[in-house]
Amino acid sequence: MTVIAATAPDAIERAAKALRAGAIVAIPTETVYGLAVLPVERGIERLLSAKQRSADKGIQLLVDSVEQARAVALLPAAAERLAAAFWPGPLTLVLPRRPDAALPAQLGGGRPTLGLRLPDHHVPRLLARALGPLAASSANITGQPDATTAGLVLASLGDLVALVIDDGPARGGVPSTVVDCTSSDGRPRILRVGALTEAEIAAAAAAAS
Repeated sequence: MTVIAATAPDAIERAAKALRAGAIVAIPTETVYGLAVLPVERGIERLLSAKQRSADKGIQLLVDSVEQARAVALLPAAAERLAAAFWPGPLTLVLPRRPDAALPAQLGGGRPTLGLRLPDHHVPRLLARALGPLAASSANITGQPDATTAGLVLASLGDLVALVIDDGPARGGVPSTVVDCTSSDGRPRILRVGALTEAEIAAAAAAAS
């Protein structure tokens, strides 16, 4: 495992190289540290194995822009408005997958959906800009506390990760809030309360309606 500072001039280049080679890379976000791989079957399988995570839970994608999200998923009106309110930021939207999106079924846990997030951190966004959407999940063994520092990533995952980009303690320390926008009635449904509260989501949804 290699640890490199986020401020290093070649940090993004080295992370991109490792990802293209099929490795798992630990990256900082504004919430907690995450594990990233390219969204291909082999990479997702490695990520699920490293986290000891059930395949039916799915894996989110980190994107660099709303346009990148629209290229792989359909954004209903509620999703567009929540994205406008909270992206970039700690909001993961569960969206219908575009029929023409060439992505593995494991990303949605076998369902025709995708979880997408536009993080408020330059490292994942620069990587997504260079490589396309990144498959990502929190940098911890399933059921263990979230990693908020590079040191905690090392302690939890050891040699399972090829490269860690260290940006110091995560600013937020709380995972993203997850909102399902696939309901036929158009109403967003909170699946996990995280950095954004139910009240914040409800207020944005109400303002949007």
